[in-house]
Amino acid sequence: MFVRQELWRHMKRCQSKPAMSDESAGGRQRVLTIAAVAKSAFSGQVDDGLMKVLSQMNDDEIARVVRNDFGLLQFAQSLYNRHGFNKTKHEYICQKVRELARFILALRKKCPSFTLEDAMKPANFMNVIDAVKDAAGFNQDTHSYQTPSLALKIGHSLLKVSEILHCRALITEDAELTNSAKAFQKLYKTKWSEYISHKALCTISDLKYNKPTKLPLTQDIDKLNDYLQRSAESAFQELSQNTTEHNYACLARLTLTRIILFNRRRVGEVSKMPLKNFLQRDDSYAFEELGLSAYEKRLCKYFTRVELKGKRGRKVAVLLSPDITKALELLVEKRKQCGVLQDNEYLFAAPKGNSFYRGHDCLKKFAAECGASHPEYLRSTQLRKHVATTSQILNLKHNELDQLADFLGHDISVHREYYRLPDATVQVAKISKLLLALEKGMLPELRGKTLDEIKDFTDEDDDQDDSDEDTSETRPQHITSGNYG
Repeated sequence: MFVRQELWRHMKRCQSKPAMSDESAGGRQRVLTIAAVAKSAFSGQVDDGLMKVLSQMNDDEIARVVRNDFGLLQFAQSLYNRHGFNKTKHEYICQKVRELARFILALRKKCPSFTLEDAMKPANFMNVIDAVKDAAGFNQDTHSYQTPSLALKIGHSLLKVSEILHCRALITEDAELTNSAKAFQKLYKTKWSEYISHKALCTISDLKYNKPTKLPLTQDIDKLNDYLQRSAESAFQELSQNTTEHNYACLARLTLTRIILFNRRRVGEVSKMPLKNFLQRDDSYAFEELGLSAYEKRLCKYFTRVELKGKRGRKVAVLLSPDITKALELLVEKRKQCGVLQDNEYLFAAPKGNSFYRGHDCLKKFAAECGASHPEYLRSTQLRKHVATTSQILNLKHNELDQLADFLGHDISVHREYYRLPDATVQVAKISKLLLALEKGMLPELRGKTLDEIKDFTDEDDDQDDSDEDTSETRPQHITSGNYG
């Protein structure tokens, strides 16, 4: 047996220790966290895989709450049963568990011995309300939250906990726990919106008013694209001539960023692209019988399409140009020589571990290096909103808009509500034409015309009446109307 504080020294030299990559080996704090998890009173009642996931958390007060609350561990076990097979979801599991642990810490300020199961009792419902407000930073004077999303997330998690406890009570035939869980669900359904979610949603809505639209500039996108192409060509030559881990990493990061930028994909979707999806790509397209133009047929022969799993399991695709395909093939060829583990399933695998290169970090790095005037706007979400917003000027048909939304991985309603931003320039330039026409009583003459068909005309009344000189400084001399014939 070893003293807990000395265990980390033994693990460094123990001949029976399991083989670990440099990434997962960790240090003193990592070993002490594993020891703390193993010491937990409930460690034998949950899966070893879950305890391994929880051992990745920082050994702080929140982690100690997680390890010693049985209801919280049951919630974590439910998440692990659903998402544990996916290693990329392990961080999400820890995040959801820590949110509830922060709630429990806030609850224990009033009731030091409370557990998550105690929070499900109807008599403690108002204490639960106060704890959620405390954890989310509710301001009684302004009736707003510092972190409104946290209040909503804690509410969803508490409802899930009540369902878990209800199922456990039914299995164990615990009538008292069954009644408590059902009562909490009833209270949540009728009172949660009144006390928590309504104010949280209002806070989120208020924060969106007059918020500047941070869309990337076209010249910044051009600078980033040119920089990536030049750097990728150099990195390709370097890796071809000198196979090193550094050259592999450079080409992988550049290629990953180029795919994200061109396809306007979510960074997580491309970063976690499985190697098998690229190797099993289908280059044959039945486009001869679709009535495509000659230019569209050439594009079908030029690009390679790879399908991957998007948000909520939606099937999405990325288009790869020939130079990007060649770069990916070189990366696959050099994987073993550059230290990528054989069981690493990701296309953009990082050497000496089972992880992958993060697209957000790569995009942020190259945006800062390319000389853009606003590199902070060159992010995945802003790029996706940029293409959705600028597509408004194309006057796309309904089926074409559906195709764009499907490629971006959106439901069409989500695309219209969240991604087609109400661009200020579009509103001022186009809607103002209609408003000015209404002001002048010209609407009957605009019948059957679109906003783009309304053209400039000179307001003759303003030109002929010198008495309107003062008002002409406050509104345009030229308003728009149709062709009067």
